[in-house]
Amino acid sequence: MQKINSIQEMLSHAQKGRTDKKRIAFVPTMGALHSGHQALMREAARHGEIRVVSIFVNPTQFNNPTDFEKYPRTLEEDLKICAQEGIDYLFTPSVKEIYPKGLKVENSLPKVAKVLEGEFRPGHFAGVCTVVGRLFDAVQPDVALFGEKDYQQWLVIREWAKQKKNPVKILSCPTVRDQNGLALSSRNRRLSPKGLNRALAIPEAIRKAQQLFKKGERKTEKLVHVAKEHLGSIPVDYVMVADDERLQTLEIIDRPSRIFITARIEGVRLIDNASLDG
Repeated sequence: MQKINSIQEMLSHAQKGRTDKKRIAFVPTMGALHSGHQALMREAARHGEIRVVSIFVNPTQFNNPTDFEKYPRTLEEDLKICAQEGIDYLFTPSVKEIYPKGLKVENSLPKVAKVLEGEFRPGHFAGVCTVVGRLFDAVQPDVALFGEKDYQQWLVIREWAKQKKNPVKILSCPTVRDQNGLALSSRNRRLSPKGLNRALAIPEAIRKAQQLFKKGERKTEKLVHVAKEHLGSIPVDYVMVADDERLQTLEIIDRPSRIFITARIEGVRLIDNASLDG
């Protein structure tokens, strides 16, 4: 495995790969790698002869500077994980490398960027699309893989790439959960054992809504109510049901839809979602 810090060097390797007619599969991350990231790396092996992982904690997608500072950084552990997974290139650019002209962000975003996280974290997806664009320019991937835990992020990037006429194929992979059902997240490291236990209410609330849906309930209001009821006193940014493709909220569910929950445990913002058909 080669560790690369500069865009120019990464681009040089990517261009050589293209000359050799090898497909490049790319997994962009912010580090603090876990089994969910490893699942993406393994899936990437099915889509490309060259696998690239990036680690870059992107300052422009954090609304809260404290959240950016507290985001886990575990580069030594991450290096070992990438090496174990047989990754070809680990791309670890600096902020100056990604933003040589300062922290300017992408503003032409698709409609799906304006709801849910877009509403509660203004500017978040502008930062995401900016950094993804810079990474795509350097890595030149044929395929990029994202986890469904960040379902809206995957959808935004997919639509944004279409909008930009970028030929990269944007794939999603199922959310990886621990043995208790909690969605794996780098932020989980910031929770105490008590906090981790309390966080289980999030996937449990999703399951309650799924169970009610399977019994025939199609009113969004009732599905949201049962999920909120299970969350109890846990502070939430939102509990919403929206359709799979446009993230439109529906009064009556008449198309494939998902439930989205964002809650705060011990000051840590956790997101989760799942198909109601789950």
